[in-house]
Amino acid sequence: MTDLISFQGQPGAYSDLACRTAFPGMLTLPCETFEAAMEAVHEGRARLAMLPCENSLAGRVPDIHTLLPESGLSIIGEHFQRVEHCLLAVPGTAIEQVRRAHSHAVALGQVRRLLRERDITPVVEADTAGSAALVASWGRPEDAAIASSLAAELYGLDILLSNVEDAAHNTTRFYVTARAPEVPSADTPGLMTTFVFRVRNVPAALYKALGGFATNGVNMTKLESYMVGGEFTATQFLCEVDGHPEQPRLRLALEELAFFSREIRILGVFKAAAFRGGKGESD
Repeated sequence: MTDLISFQGQPGAYSDLACRTAFPGMLTLPCETFEAAMEAVHEGRARLAMLPCENSLAGRVPDIHTLLPESGLSIIGEHFQRVEHCLLAVPGTAIEQVRRAHSHAVALGQVRRLLRERDITPVVEADTAGSAALVASWGRPEDAAIASSLAAELYGLDILLSNVEDAAHNTTRFYVTARAPEVPSADTPGLMTTFVFRVRNVPAALYKALGGFATNGVNMTKLESYMVGGEFTATQFLCEVDGHPEQPRLRLALEELAFFSREIRILGVFKAAAFRGGKGESD
């Protein structure tokens, strides 16, 4: 299988940067959509896919929560990538010449202070890396881009200002996914388990289903609900907990969950990233 890692976006996107940071020995494969990035793994054109699942400012990535459970891919790791926005312009541009900043709407919303202080007009484009490509092709000093330092390198742009984001904690979390699960042994420290489930249509089903995690002392780090199948009554939950399904506490909690659920699917068991504060040894 080709030693590539796929991502959604153009070369120089933050997902591209995440791939290169987490797997510096792999080549990256840009894809137009999340579905295409996943399909590249299924077809063997890529060994892994780097999929963003949530951002500390923008919240969850809804597409991933919907697509991943149906994709057949397994989560084998996680990676946290700091989003460090840069103001990019064609070589030789002075910052006083910049009149417009092009980028994705979310990125522009994260650099409001810069735009206000420099009296720069925001212009919404499809994505950050694509904005850098546009600015490079235009060659106009009055047009700049908000994008990554990697985009500056790939498209031959100057970095006029670095770290222009309003919030220093701006971080995106990614799932590292593969065609087959890579489950660590149950005695490996710092493990996490991600799964989806649907509760039975009975009173207090969710309350009862989750009670097993409390009574067995299992730490739950994430619980999100979302509709599936276009039905307001068909709610699916994505849950993340500390531990391995074969460890006694989590095994008992999952057994209790199964009693009140119509379906449980484990999406991955993996080592937590060091970013979480010591659970894992590396990202």
